[in-house]
Amino acid sequence: MKYVLYLHRFFYKTINYYTLMAIKITEECINCGACEPECPNNAIYEGGNEWRFADGTSVKGMFTSKSGISADADAPQTPVAMDIYYIVSDKCTECVGFHDEPQCAAVCPVDCCVDDENWRESKEDLLAKKATLHV
Repeated sequence: MKYVLYLHRFFYKTINYYTLMAIKITEECINCGACEPECPNNAIYEGGNEWRFADGTSVKGMFTSKSGISADADAPQTPVAMDIYYIVSDKCTECVGFHDEPQCAAVCPVDCCVDDENWRESKEDLLAKKATLHV
């Protein structure tokens, strides 16, 4: 198990350096909550809880995300998952600009915080997203 985790982190730093992805939480989540306080963007929520662009960011008023969601920053948004913790891809920067690696993945005891292959962003994209979330 530790060998696989080491390889995952090794490949994360070498393969995904130029094409990064947001992080997702898989069904293996045990709902321990270790990841939630580690996120510098407040992009992680407990299953079933509504999320807001304003949570943990400096976003105010009307906001349009990279995926095209336009909403008041304080307006509640539909939960992404109901039974497990989830990550809002529009807020996830993979900790770029804050830490050397995604902190959720670093603290997850069951390794269920993994790259979201459906959400690809460059390091520059992630830094730009960080700039829009933290003015």
